[in-house]
Formats: sequence, C-alpha cells, structure tokens
Amino acid sequence: MDESLRKSLMEVAQFYDQRKVGDTGCLGFRRSTDLMALLACMDGLLEREIIRPGETLFLDLGCADGRVNVLFSFLVKVSVGIELDEWTLEEYGPLEKKLETFLKTQGLLLPPNNISLFLGDSMDERVHQTIGNETGTAFEEFDVFYTYLVMHDEFAGLIAKRAKRGAIYLIYGLHKILPRYMGLHLLDHIGPKGGILAIYEKG
Repeated sequence: MDESLRKSLMEVAQFYDQRKVGDTGCLGFRRSTDLMALLACMDGLLEREIIRPGETLFLDLGCADGRVNVLFSFLVKVSVGIELDEWTLEEYGPLEKKLETFLKTQGLLLPPNNISLFLGDSMDERVHQTIGNETGTAFEEFDVFYTYLVMHDEFAGLIAKRAKRGAIYLIYGLHKILPRYMGLHLLDHIGPKGGILAIYEKG
C-alpha cells in the first residue's frame, strides 16, 4: 500500500470514527465498525491476498451508512452493501459528500465510483437478484463477505449454502470466543486480526 493510499484511508477512517454510534443511548442498537481498528487489519488482509486490489468483489451484509464500503472501495473492484433500515442507509449520501469535500481540501484520493448500496434484507433472495441485475455481480461471485457481529450466524449459513468455494467471511466484533459454522473453516492460524476481526473461508 503506497503512502498516498494509506493516508487517504486513515483520513476516511478518522472521518467516520468521529461520527460513530456506540452501544449506549437511544441509538445504542446502531453499533458502528471502528474503521481505524479495521484499517489496522488491512495490511494482513492484503499480504495474505484475502483482499486483492482491483480484483476483489466485496459485499457488506449490514452496511448501515456505508462506511465500511467506502473504506474497502479504495482496494476492491466492487464494493456492495445491503442495509435493512432505510433511514440509516439515507445517511450514506450526505456523509460521503462531506467526506469527498474534506479529502479534496487535503489533496487526497477520493473513493472510487465502485460503491453500490441497496435497501433490503440480506437474507432475501430478491435483494440479491436486484444486486445481480444492477451490478452484474451475483451472490455466488462475491469473494469477500463482511458483517458487524449482528446476525453473524444467519449470514454464515447463507454463505455456507450459496457462496462459492474459497469465499471469505469477515466478522467484526469477535475476540476470544470464536464461533464455528458448518461449511466454513476458521482461519485460526491468522487469528482475530487486530484482536477483533475473525476470518472464515468456505471449504
């Protein structure tokens, strides 16, 4: 990762982390990925070719305001997200515009035009059909799937059933207790990257 890209990613992470929603208060259910923590895992994902720059097809199964999609967009070919809550997804556009304005003032790289976010239930086949129709990428073609801990077991079942062999499932929010899923192999030789990101592969 060259220094220009690294600096851009750091600024993206800091931009969104300043706008985090935590585990307490009236919006406590909207737990946000800490992008600085996720970014700390990125070198390892690149070194092990879990993420292949310009090639990887990435799908966030619960994208909220799209912050993880924005971060990954700099490194993947396609960055797709699905979000169930319409009012949460609506935050993507205004935030992304503010981010672009900020990055321009700093002379940094802007997010590529490879992000597609969709409203709906990630378990709904109709949503995946829409994604396939609009992006040209079917569920079975995605290389890397991502989720914040919520619904991790349901998504694991979906990936085990429908994803291609060798597909990667990244779960943010795991630490010492790492679940096992039928049809998915925990890459425990890698371990939780940054102590928080578990990596599974479909066998």
